[in-house]
Amino acid sequence: MTRARKSVGRLSFVGTGTGDAGLLTVRAAEVLTSAEVAYVDAAVSSAVRALIAGEIRDADPNPGESIKAALTEARNGTVVARVVTGDPLESEAVARDVLVVAKSVVPYEVVPALSEAIATATYAGVALGPVHTEVDLRSGSAVDFESIAAAPGTLLFTLDAAEVGRTAEQLVSSGLKPDTALTVTTAGTTTVQVTVGGTLGDAELAVAGMTGPVVLTVGKASAARDKLAWWESRALFGWKILVPRTKEQAGAMSERLREYGAVPVEVPTIAVEPPRTPTQMERAIKGLVTGRYEWIVFTSTNAVRAVREKFEEFGLDARAFAGVKIACVGEQTAEAVRAFGIRPELLPSGEQSSEGLLADFPPYDDVLDPIDRVLLPRADIATETLAEGLRQRGWEIDDVTAYRTVRAAPPAAEIRDAIKSGGFQAVCFTSSSTVRNLVGIAGKPHNRTVVACIGPQTAATAKEFGLRVDVQPETANVAALIDALAEFALKRAEEEREKAAAAPARRGRASRARAVR
Repeated sequence: MTRARKSVGRLSFVGTGTGDAGLLTVRAAEVLTSAEVAYVDAAVSSAVRALIAGEIRDADPNPGESIKAALTEARNGTVVARVVTGDPLESEAVARDVLVVAKSVVPYEVVPALSEAIATATYAGVALGPVHTEVDLRSGSAVDFESIAAAPGTLLFTLDAAEVGRTAEQLVSSGLKPDTALTVTTAGTTTVQVTVGGTLGDAELAVAGMTGPVVLTVGKASAARDKLAWWESRALFGWKILVPRTKEQAGAMSERLREYGAVPVEVPTIAVEPPRTPTQMERAIKGLVTGRYEWIVFTSTNAVRAVREKFEEFGLDARAFAGVKIACVGEQTAEAVRAFGIRPELLPSGEQSSEGLLADFPPYDDVLDPIDRVLLPRADIATETLAEGLRQRGWEIDDVTAYRTVRAAPPAAEIRDAIKSGGFQAVCFTSSSTVRNLVGIAGKPHNRTVVACIGPQTAATAKEFGLRVDVQPETANVAALIDALAEFALKRAEEEREKAAAAPARRGRASRARAVR
């Protein structure tokens, strides 16, 4: 009888490239989400670490140590990932680790990564073309600058900012002209990326103020980057924007802000908690099932979530809404309802607010409506506008507390200081409670901070607190809010360019006038 052998696991070497989780290969993301254990380099970004589903262990800085532990895990049947910065085989140490695994019985793979230098050049708008030379000067190995200077196409270097001047001198002494164009990029592919142009002759000026690793491009393509500088020319690039939302709700807004180049800073101002007593909600859910209501009106995604959680608690699903009409105060709330598997019958045709919904809500008709009651699940601090308006239309209202909103703890002192001193270029308010609570826990935003409000009620609350409302979208949802803020930023940038262009003309006219006098 043959004894069954224990199956081995798998070991994957995963390159993280630039460190931007959005630039990982699809295969790299698959490996990270399926790994049971991951040995991770210290320099791997938090965004990449967040994708790892299994246990994260810090890689031993001593060469060869981590691979011994990872190989033992894999031999025992574990799916293991060895997560490294850059590309795995760019590192001699990692290449040696791969050779160790190759001699074992453990299946392995090497998942390549996008080159940091190439990605940075692309984000800087440098068209490398099919022929270019890439050199990493950080290893300290001897470099043949004469051969590099003679190479065709664009030259691409990864190096420390302090070495840019010396590298430029080496290239000039090796045959390149001092007026050869270059660009220097720091923090490439991030929302704080900075690219400066210049020539080999003034490389020290181009790199002034930069520290740490940079990417240097040299050649004709560097001179033409302005027209292709897509990353740094985005509407909100480099804007530090305050996102006062709960952590569960901030994700979509922050992601859309990043798409426009902004740096979102999430500061929860409210926390959503269940009602103090479940009795009201339990009675309401029972009423939905037994046909007590003609309508249910949702005024927020939190209300939809609260009802959905109660349904799941009682083992119910969307079929329990059969025969009940559903109204939503806005498109964002409607999306949450659709995600539940049901389609709302009514949304405001105009302004997405309680007033907009009331304008379209039908009055009770004792002939056409078999039931005269409306369920209104909402926050404990909601205003009476909607409930009173529905009563005036002849409906009986069950106004139920579906969730409570409580004020969050104050943010860190540096965040509070930045809010008050104008350290944020903009703040995005998505409800009246976020306005009230932000002012309560951190103070009023500085007057130069752009204030963007999702809808009229939120804008009204902001004005009550003495804030100037700069941006309000036509449609009350997060995507429209961020799009409107980006449009505002583009218009402001254009106005500033026009003022800058007009300034020399005004100075010239003033000088001529003084000369005449």
